Amino acid sequence: MTGDKLVEQYREHAEIYRDKVNSEQSKYIALHVGIFWCIGTFIIKNEDSVIVNLDLKTMYEHLTKNKMSQDSFIEKRTDFIKQLIAQRKLKVSYNMTETEKNLASKVLEKRIGT
Repeated sequence: MTGDKLVEQYREHAEIYRDKVNSEQSKYIALHVGIFWCIGTFIIKNEDSVIVNLDLKTMYEHLTKNKMSQDSFIEKRTDFIKQLIAQRKLKVSYNMTETEKNLASKVLEKRIGT
């Protein structure tokens, strides 16, 4: 959500990731791609405030408390996400949401079988 504008975007996983990532890894990919896409389409501008709703407690704690993940794939995606945030001087806040209220969860369930 940007201001009073809600923007939704759906993308298929790139072939290099298809059937090779788990649900949690997929959420990190989606966050990275989502921020990148929003910057590229000027939905998010430099120094904007961005609210990210997460439905996975481990992801929330990893991103808000800088807890390390044992998953090197997730750590790499987190580095990319942090790099985008720093480059654009974004003010990001993370909120926990219920899985049922997460628009992406329905798509992930169909695509990955979580």
